[in-house]
Amino acid sequence: MDIRKTRTMILDQGDPEEKRAEILDYFHKTFDLDERLYETLKSDAAFYLRADRLRHPLIFYFGHTATFFINKLTLARLIETRIDPRFESMFAVGVDEMSWDDLSVGQDDWPTREAVKAYRDKVRERVDALIRSLPMTLPITWENPFWAILMGIEHERIHIETSSVLIHQLPLDQVVQHPFWEICREAGEPPQNRLLPVPGGKVVLGKAENYALYGWDNEYGRREAEVEGFKAGEFLVSNREFLGFVEAGGYRDSKWWTEEGWKWRGFKQAEHPLFWVKGGGERGGWGLRTMLEVIDLPWNWPVEVNYLEAKAFCNWQAARTGLPIRLPTEDEWYRLRDVCDIPDQPFWEKAPGNINLEYGSSSCPVDLFRSGDFYDVIGNVWQWTETPIYPFHGFRVHPWYDDFSTPTFDTRHNLIKGGSWISTGNEATRDARYAFRRHFFQHAGFRYVESSAPVVIHQDSYETDALAAQYCDAHYGPEHFGVANFSVACAAACLEWMKNRAKGHALDLGCSVGRTSFELARGGFSKVTGLDLSARFFRLATRMQEEGSLRYALLEEGEICSYHETGLEDLGLDKYRDRVNFFQADACNLPEKFTGYDLVLATNLIDRVYSPRKFLAHIHQRINPGGVLVLTSPYTWDEAHTKKVEWLGGYRHAGEPVETLEGLKELLAPHFRLLGEPRDLPFVIRETRRKFQHSVAELTAWELKG
Repeated sequence: MDIRKTRTMILDQGDPEEKRAEILDYFHKTFDLDERLYETLKSDAAFYLRADRLRHPLIFYFGHTATFFINKLTLARLIETRIDPRFESMFAVGVDEMSWDDLSVGQDDWPTREAVKAYRDKVRERVDALIRSLPMTLPITWENPFWAILMGIEHERIHIETSSVLIHQLPLDQVVQHPFWEICREAGEPPQNRLLPVPGGKVVLGKAENYALYGWDNEYGRREAEVEGFKAGEFLVSNREFLGFVEAGGYRDSKWWTEEGWKWRGFKQAEHPLFWVKGGGERGGWGLRTMLEVIDLPWNWPVEVNYLEAKAFCNWQAARTGLPIRLPTEDEWYRLRDVCDIPDQPFWEKAPGNINLEYGSSSCPVDLFRSGDFYDVIGNVWQWTETPIYPFHGFRVHPWYDDFSTPTFDTRHNLIKGGSWISTGNEATRDARYAFRRHFFQHAGFRYVESSAPVVIHQDSYETDALAAQYCDAHYGPEHFGVANFSVACAAACLEWMKNRAKGHALDLGCSVGRTSFELARGGFSKVTGLDLSARFFRLATRMQEEGSLRYALLEEGEICSYHETGLEDLGLDKYRDRVNFFQADACNLPEKFTGYDLVLATNLIDRVYSPRKFLAHIHQRINPGGVLVLTSPYTWDEAHTKKVEWLGGYRHAGEPVETLEGLKELLAPHFRLLGEPRDLPFVIRETRRKFQHSVAELTAWELKG
């Protein structure tokens, strides 16, 4: 079975049962390929090394790709029971969104490799059975159950590449050569790079929701742009060409670097590209660290650098030549690809570049794969662009994976285009849009262009996601119709119950964009932790904590928006920022570290989670003796969020109505006593200037029994 040359699938045609078999084959080949990668580690100890201090050790990613399936299938309500809740919280989130100067060391109680492998085997068995049994209809679209399975497969293929980058950074004595991962052995001197014309023209980016291939949410929507004519390098920048920058003292001269780049260079004390090995060649010259060995530096292979290094080279090249040299924009890269008329995967018969693992397990010379007048328009290494990722017009967040794209819409993540030798599946398609922090390494190099056209940064500093903006307004905006701010009212009610009680650590579950957490800190809690499963909310709460302000756009009517800004200082909350921290987590499967609270507040949560019974059955374990649990909810039970068997009320039993308060009393009685009487707390959500949701939540407080 050849697990290399697999391709993402066409989802809108074919026989349904043949498509089922194709998905099953794609799933197993993906799982096999991922595990084949980890066979390059010399021993179990290598799984626990931090190849990059900003990333987890590889044991995390070994578990993460498997737990992703279970977490997403649970969220999509395709499975009802987990395999290992501890693993499925430990390996759930926290992959790469750390800045280059974050020296956090993370946890040190990872499970054994054998335990994670056993878990992976169980996941494989569970997903295999699901693929075989789910009803199959075509086309497979966003709402189709098989989309969740494809999401897991394509996600694992992303991590095959990102994990290979971490293995690339491990000490050489921690890896072993492997015949499956044999590298290209062609090397020599590169041809002279030339700037060749690319005619201007129109580019159309984005795809419709009924597109035939799987896609991540940021690929959908539409953008049309007229691109001015420009010149582009015939080849990717080779190691030989980049050597000129190194030998000219480029790493020691701040004038070529952006402020961010120079800070990174100083932090890393970089003197040359990361994978160059000084004195590592056979004759003492330059060597190159490939994923599993050090070889003589192949001068005609593309250099691998991060954006900051690529940008510095372009600035140096511009000064040296007197030409307006820079990196291409995303639009210009698409224009180049369109001019070269490159077919898309999976519609090619043979990969038209060093991509999809079809030609080996490393880069190769820059003059092997020609498309039109240019080489390596796709494949070999990813190509950095000047464009920070942004949403197209019509962008929608996929509800099963709302933290794939939205955390990167911050102008700090630049797009890479074209794929590398190990880019497979969705990564190797025309519409793929992946973006990384500018200091990251990702089998990436660059091609420079000559153009005087201005670089447009799509920097919408106002939050435009409709739901997120509504909650920014609800938390931090003005009152509507005389209804008190709900977040402030929740905090005030909690503080009433906490009179004469310890106010050490509070947990704000379902914290949304964070106002209640700040109010609890103002009310005397020395530490407040806010948790939310939604990335769109969590990232805004974190931004408010880190930057002290938020800007958001509210819909007025039609396409007309109004723009708003709010800050903690204006609300008298700025001095409490240091007491508050936000994390992304699943309330029904909390990581073990979230424990020891004097107060747990679950705001409008129980009727929006998939297992409120499980949440409430275990929450007492997180609370200190004598601590308080506060619940608010409008009890809007809906099977779209929670299966009826999990409802705490709102149904009939033996012909009699069961209200949620009755269900709460029964479920919480073993560990809690009700404090006082329930109270009503109204809240208003503004949808447009003339449309509002007015709801009433019931608030109950429960004391943990001694």
